[in-house]
Amino acid sequence: MSLSIIPIGTIHSPFLSLEGMPIQPSGATDVEGSVILDPSYEEGLEDLDGFSHIILIYHFHKSKGYNLRVTPFLDKTKRGLFSTRAPRRPNPLGLSIVRLVSREKNRIVIKDVDILDNTPLIDIKPYVPRFDVKQDTRSGWLEKAQEKARSMKSDDRFVE
Repeated sequence: MSLSIIPIGTIHSPFLSLEGMPIQPSGATDVEGSVILDPSYEEGLEDLDGFSHIILIYHFHKSKGYNLRVTPFLDKTKRGLFSTRAPRRPNPLGLSIVRLVSREKNRIVIKDVDILDNTPLIDIKPYVPRFDVKQDTRSGWLEKAQEKARSMKSDDRFVE
């Protein structure tokens, strides 16, 4: 089986280094960034303006290799990789829900961005609460730690 994914644009943010970045959008409230879509995809942005939030799927382009057990930012215990949001993964894809501020042609201004500058964008999807918010959920080991994401910053534990 062959898989080919081509970036459709680039995400820009004030974060030039992995260290010190917010680890989730909840820790990046009001941080502004932008998405520059390849002009050939601009037509696909029609009707996006009506959404308050969008989902960005992107490539962790600085990620090299992975371990199946990691110590995540919000814990001191080694956890199974797939129970974390650690950036070093077999397929290094990230997902962030950000606020859509405005769009002009192929440029989108966003807020609550927790993404490294010049990150390759894979896809954009509209955030729809009726589709995306689930009731009666569990957050596993993150149940107690998730509030710390507002203040936790990235360090070098996932930099190789």
